[in-house]
Parts: sequence; C-alpha cells; structure tokens
Amino acid sequence: MLTFEKFSSSTAMALPPTELSVWLESLWWDKKGDWQKAHDLIDHLQDSKSAHIHAYLHRKEKDLWNAQYWYNRAKKTEFKGSLDEEWEQLVRTYLY
Repeated sequence: MLTFEKFSSSTAMALPPTELSVWLESLWWDKKGDWQKAHDLIDHLQDSKSAHIHAYLHRKEKDLWNAQYWYNRAKKTEFKGSLDEEWEQLVRTYLY
C-alpha cells in the first residue's frame, strides 16, 4: 500500500509510480512543477474527483473564478489554507 510519505518521496523520481490513479498522477506531476501535464490528465474527465483536483490546479494558477467553478462541480467548498496544505489534503483523500 502506498502511503502519503512514499507518495511524496516518489516525486524525486523521474517518472511516477505505475500504480497511481489518474488523480494521484495529476497531483504527482503538479508537485514536480509540471502544472500543464497535471491539468491535461484531468481536464477532460467529468467525475467529482477530477473536478476537485481541477479546482486546486486553477486556484494554484490564480484563476480564482475558474477554480470556484470547479469547486462547485466537485460539490466542495473552496479550500482556505495554503496550496501546499490543499495538495496534501487532496493526496491523502484520494490515496486511500
């Protein structure tokens, strides 16, 4: 089982672990600094998990109107903490 600590440390590798879901892979690429790849992985998906991560990515981009749209699609309230805190919460939520 992949833990948060193992997931976080895996971002030091060149490629993500093969067992990651599309949601975790998106968050993995985001942590690596590749916002575009992270966005491309979930941009076309219509499920609530993808919308939740999509919201975070647009919040990170400082496109707050678009972020709010995606939080609404995910049926989530806008995260009020730091981007790092939101990233960790998302990973922990979708890891288990």
